[in-house]
Amino acid sequence: MVNDTIVALATGGTGALSVIRISGPSAKAMVQKHVGKNLSHITSHSLHLTLFKSQASEPIDEMLLAYFEEGKSFTGEETVELHCHGSTYIQQSILQALTAAGARMAEPGEFTQRAFANGKMDLSQAEAVADLIASNSRQSHAVAFNQLRGGFSHELQGLREKLIEFASLLELELDFGEEDVAFADRTTLLNLVSEVSGKVTRLMDSFSFGNAMKEGVPVAIVGAPNAGKSSLLNRLLGEDRAIVSEIPGTTRDVIEATIRIDGMVFRLMDTAGIRETSETIESLGIARSQEKIQRSRMVIALSDGSNDQQLQEDRKWVSELRRIHPDKFIVWIANKADLGSAVEGVDLSLSALTGEGIDALKESMSKRIKKDFDVNQETIVSNVRHWEALYQTANSLKRVTEGLEQRVPADLVALDLRAAMRTLGNITGEIEMDTDILGAIFSRFCIGK
Repeated sequence: MVNDTIVALATGGTGALSVIRISGPSAKAMVQKHVGKNLSHITSHSLHLTLFKSQASEPIDEMLLAYFEEGKSFTGEETVELHCHGSTYIQQSILQALTAAGARMAEPGEFTQRAFANGKMDLSQAEAVADLIASNSRQSHAVAFNQLRGGFSHELQGLREKLIEFASLLELELDFGEEDVAFADRTTLLNLVSEVSGKVTRLMDSFSFGNAMKEGVPVAIVGAPNAGKSSLLNRLLGEDRAIVSEIPGTTRDVIEATIRIDGMVFRLMDTAGIRETSETIESLGIARSQEKIQRSRMVIALSDGSNDQQLQEDRKWVSELRRIHPDKFIVWIANKADLGSAVEGVDLSLSALTGEGIDALKESMSKRIKKDFDVNQETIVSNVRHWEALYQTANSLKRVTEGLEQRVPADLVALDLRAAMRTLGNITGEIEMDTDILGAIFSRFCIGK
């Protein structure tokens, strides 16, 4: 527990109402100096109408006061929340009065950091607070909320319990090493570590989906001039955002817009047509298109399905694109299906003009990101720090497996096993962490949270 009391505005900007949060051992005493109500006997989780006055006893605002006693608040400390009117003058006057009474302005994320320090939540749950605030889609909200409620923590706890069971068997073998007694059947241990490794790998694999939900999916729409890229963008958006023309090279720059598909955000980029050109401005647009392909997660390679010659050229180009970018989801689409031409070898045929096949494209985009993960049924990893810890855990477990298969002495296997347990513990903060790392984690939070 810390000894000082902190204060911050917990709501942003000017509005009808604002919330000012005070947390620490002197929270109630500091507020008592400025309200006309006796707070000595109020009960936890109660609301009170009161008048807040300045140091000079001038009335500032009539407001609601919420009180939470130590051990029963978000931070685990004595906490008072002042629900005042949202005027900037009122906010600043209250903050000035409370800092003059001895409170310190909170650092970004300090309320949540205190909740972690006081055992109200583990580190992965604390990080979920920032993710929940930043969530901008149904899917990203679901992942953050599940993590905040302890879904990820419970999953990790189950894995650690398996490893502890494993470690206890190895420790017994070490304790009775001189008697040459093997309490840990190697086949049983191999099955156990294989089970844990499989679950760790599944969590690691979910990061691609989780990070896409959290950050959005950048999608580059690329192809030859007049393939219909701008028409496709407009059709997906349901509005005319890009100029559509039969003149090749109309799109000279990258046009960006966002859509939501199945609860996920996709950031669409309509790029300049890729072709050989001597026109300076168009060349700059093509260069930017290549850059957007590099930065994209998904590439929609669009071809004119009515142009056989262009299709042959695009077939080679898409094959090369997939070879160069094996890490990207590349969808080859034949446009202008309304002209009645069937195209072999493409992932999908559609008509940006009539809308035919657009729903199938959206479904394909969603499935390629989701794969077989279900945000409602399993834990999804969306934090890069968590992925790195799982990666280190997986490497340690791989060495454990190799040690068991090669019949390495139990004490050496135990070293790798402890390393796996330590990196798993780093995710939830069960293992003591460097203060600089904790500071970096909580500095991402907004002030007042």
